[in-house]
Amino acid sequence: MRTLSNLDANAIIATSAALAKRVEERFPGSGLAAVARELHVVSQTVQQRAVDIARPRVALRIVVASVICLLVVILIAGPLYAQIPNSFALPELVQVSEAALNLIVLIGGAVFFLATAERRLQRQRVLAAIHELRALAHIIDMHQLSKDPQRVLQPKFVLTPSSPKASFDAFALSRYLDYCGEMFSLTGKLAALYSMQLDDPVIIAAVNDIETLTTGLSRKVWQKIVLLHSRAVPADGS
Repeated sequence: MRTLSNLDANAIIATSAALAKRVEERFPGSGLAAVARELHVVSQTVQQRAVDIARPRVALRIVVASVICLLVVILIAGPLYAQIPNSFALPELVQVSEAALNLIVLIGGAVFFLATAERRLQRQRVLAAIHELRALAHIIDMHQLSKDPQRVLQPKFVLTPSSPKASFDAFALSRYLDYCGEMFSLTGKLAALYSMQLDDPVIIAAVNDIETLTTGLSRKVWQKIVLLHSRAVPADGS
């Protein structure tokens, strides 16, 4: 049951859908609108993907348990069926002890590797999904990269032949940047859904990296918005 301390995946999906509509209505046919739609599509798959990744793999667990039991039987039965002399000379005792210790370490390592196989597979899938969100965050950042408030704030701003096309007034640019900020925030929230399903330190660290990335990118966007708000920007819609 969802508690107030957990993110609501359905609320995130609804928010991303509303944001995609707002961007399309404000900037129809724009690249940012396409990214907003892609973000919404990703949001629809994240929750189910996170649940699917966290679901126990019964077949894998049976195979792993069977192999571990076999290794334990070999470890226990080996000395029982080996021809062990009644007495050892000291050099022979050292050699036998070293061989037994190496066997125990080897089987222990194999058991640990097998026992953590499911978690490693889950971690690999989550890290791949988080990488997708990281790439999406950088795509959003590329859209706001060339949106320079100084071009709006300075009427005599001189453009060069290679300058990006100036197509926004102060209000439109403010809305464009605000949408980018909202998309960064949603990207971070989508990443957090994975850490809610799997309590793994590597996954939590990767999610924290995404949140740090999106927060840093949002900070750049809001610095631009603050510059824009140094002059009056009428608020006439979403």
